[in-house]
Amino acid sequence: MDGGEDEGGDAQGFIGGELTANAASGMAVDDECKLKFSELKTKRNYRYIIFKIEAQKVVVEKVGSPEESYEDFSAALPADECRYSVFDFDFTTEENCQKSKIFFIAWSPETARVRMKMVYASSKDRFKRELDGIQVELQATDPSEMSFDIIKSRAL
Repeated sequence: MDGGEDEGGDAQGFIGGELTANAASGMAVDDECKLKFSELKTKRNYRYIIFKIEAQKVVVEKVGSPEESYEDFSAALPADECRYSVFDFDFTTEENCQKSKIFFIAWSPETARVRMKMVYASSKDRFKRELDGIQVELQATDPSEMSFDIIKSRAL
């Protein structure tokens, strides 16, 4: 450990304007998060959305087009920072039916700063409640914990 786990300097929470207050953790959720999620769920405009916490609010960091793969999605997650994400997983059942499940993935790599992991962990449930339509939740600290095979097995 380098001893620099917590640099301090917490910003004051900005609540107002286009934000929804998160009473449990003081975290706000930008309206764009809910809008993009709604578009993923109803219009299928995106394959995935990656969210990050910035200045005491959850914001959209990146969206993936419907043509992008699970590999594109997992490669877009930073190796040493936490993120929330949703992934729209299409699959075919044993009965040969086309189905889709929306995964919520809380990415908290071992190499992320302790303070960052604590902030993401304490805000996760409240943020997830803002996204109506999550079908499967996954917590991952290492890429192997969210491999394509694991996603596939959790969808069935």
